Amino acid sequence: MLRLREYPAVLGKSKESLKCRSEFLLSEVGLEPMSIAHQPVILSLSLEGRLRPRYYVIKFLKENGLLDGDPSFFTAVKMTEKVFMEKLISPHKEAAPHLAQDYATACKGEVPTNFIFRWTRNRL
Repeated sequence: MLRLREYPAVLGKSKESLKCRSEFLLSEVGLEPMSIAHQPVILSLSLEGRLRPRYYVIKFLKENGLLDGDPSFFTAVKMTEKVFMEKLISPHKEAAPHLAQDYATACKGEVPTNFIFRWTRNRL
């Protein structure tokens, strides 16, 4: 990888851990291998505690027409928790009242891998 030396924490991850993160990023998020190579810090982030929950929040917001602009996945996962909440969760309290609770639950790893939000477009 191109910038791996800049992120020694990635080198300390188990082979299985890196494989799980890589598979998620490539197959589910749809990132290109070169994108991951340019942002290897993403491989050091928690799959269940950060990557998966934030991906599904972005996906949910896009699918329901609630996302202003198009933040990149990298931008979303690198945001602090406070900024992520302020920019991507809090503005949608009325349209998606369970979004914050669902996200918090997912960050604890308590949501199934299909990450189903309780709010749907039909509730509008």
